[in-house]
Amino acid sequence: MKPLTTLAFKTCDANTPQLTHSEIQALLPQCEGWQIVEEAGVNQLRKTFITKNYTRSMAFTNSVAKLADSVDHHPKMIVEYGRVTVTWWSHNIKGLHINDFIMAAKTSELF
Repeated sequence: MKPLTTLAFKTCDANTPQLTHSEIQALLPQCEGWQIVEEAGVNQLRKTFITKNYTRSMAFTNSVAKLADSVDHHPKMIVEYGRVTVTWWSHNIKGLHINDFIMAAKTSELF
């Protein structure tokens, strides 16, 4: 499989199936440090990035926001003094799609 950062973002609507457990397990190794978390029954991808100070936290958050806006797919971000936690999932399918893994890989690349 090609690196996730080189894959095109795909259209995803409410009828698009979520990734299966085996598909998730196959993609996860390409997203180093990302974890699958379940929140309110929804699988999500989450990683905390250590930034060392608030200015860096905000700069990283803004770069992720710009990336998210470019494809109209937006993560949950928690900004703290020396860290930013980013969580990706596809809201319309209430779970994970290949797009979430693409965005996770691109988020790591931004960092």
